[in-house]
Amino acid sequence: MARRTRTPLIAGGKKGVTDAATSRARVALGAIGLESEFTVVVDGQQERPEDVFGSPTAFVRQPMMHRTGRSYHLPNGGAIYFDTGVIEVATPVIEIARGCAARAGRSLWESILFVREELDAWEREHGREVKLAGFSTHYNVSFDLAPSERRPGRSVGELAVLLTYILPVPVMLLAANRRSTGIGVRPRGNRVEVTADFTPDASLMIATATIITAIVREVMTWPTYRLSELRGRAIPVMREFRPVPHSTRKGWTMRYDTFSSNPFHADIDELLWETTDGPRLSLRDIAGRITRYFWPAIKQISDPFTLRLIGSVMRGRAPSLLELADRPPEYDDVGRLCTWDNLFPERVLPRSRYERVLIHAISGQRLHLGDDWYTPTGMRGWSHVIFRRAGDFTRHIFSLDYLLDHLHKWERRVRGPGRRSRRGTDRPSRLRGTGFDSGFAEPVESAPETDSNGKAP
Repeated sequence: MARRTRTPLIAGGKKGVTDAATSRARVALGAIGLESEFTVVVDGQQERPEDVFGSPTAFVRQPMMHRTGRSYHLPNGGAIYFDTGVIEVATPVIEIARGCAARAGRSLWESILFVREELDAWEREHGREVKLAGFSTHYNVSFDLAPSERRPGRSVGELAVLLTYILPVPVMLLAANRRSTGIGVRPRGNRVEVTADFTPDASLMIATATIITAIVREVMTWPTYRLSELRGRAIPVMREFRPVPHSTRKGWTMRYDTFSSNPFHADIDELLWETTDGPRLSLRDIAGRITRYFWPAIKQISDPFTLRLIGSVMRGRAPSLLELADRPPEYDDVGRLCTWDNLFPERVLPRSRYERVLIHAISGQRLHLGDDWYTPTGMRGWSHVIFRRAGDFTRHIFSLDYLLDHLHKWERRVRGPGRRSRRGTDRPSRLRGTGFDSGFAEPVESAPETDSNGKAP
């Protein structure tokens, strides 16, 4: 007798399994996620990954859970896909809590390392050379105002405009380089997306994600997102600044060519920039004052190591990539010249709960709910997992938030997988060949609970 398959169901229907899925393609907890794009250089020539590989399955040797199109899940919960001529690697959603940016950075760099190792094997098999050149990184922060807090002047679009006046200069110091052209902010419905160049130093990328997450979430609490909110706050704004439309999708950008001189080429310590309500300041002064204003919010979500790094860059005690003569060559061979050195091992910073749910689901581990066993078979976006019930082979869709309540059942059976550093060390990331270093030699275990004097930079 042929097995009977019913039409897709939402979250089961048998006694003991609640109606877990919702119509919203989002998660209930405030969350962040990172994405990085890479151009592909094959035998010295830039190529479209679609033309060279067709699909990520052409070079990833182990089975992957399919998402949609040419998009697949990686073992650590992240995803890989081809997007208009680039390879894009994305993290899973990670709930906002202390250390969330470090978790997101770890997940992204683990995925980069995984992809690089798979490409290494493809190179050996085909006798060709493939390099990943860093292109961009997108920092996503959820926008999840309660219905009672939504009113005119508090839309995600207005928030994006306001953030364009606040975020670019601190992000420049942590993430940009001499060839950068702008920092953008996009409203994306239920999230805000900040766009910048790829940063080939994991510590600086995590610092960037930390400061973006803290500022976005803090500004979300303001009574209105109109520009008038900047008045009376100790947040310097460059007098010349005028946001321009984002080059891709809707949104806004601080672009180099809207200034009389290119800020990405400027000496970051020279007093060049007139502000709207104060003296002429340097880029480091502007970034430092904005960081100081939001320091309580930054301290609330940062790990101790990253908190010290942010303060050190803003004070000039640790270098910014903008202080180098040119963009470092590590951008042109990501995963080899710059890599992940397991700065935050799991014994120090456990994985987030959303990560752990996704790792169990993507690995196909069965889950016991009620009287039945359910096997994960796919994903619906980032917020829902598709299961097949063992008894009748029907399909059921559960939200990540529902699955959080059952995470302990998975973890009693098997511990979620993690990836080790290529070298198995706990050292901070370093750009090889440039002499640039994030400035910390001790492992994160020895970092203090707060910065050395408990004060903002």
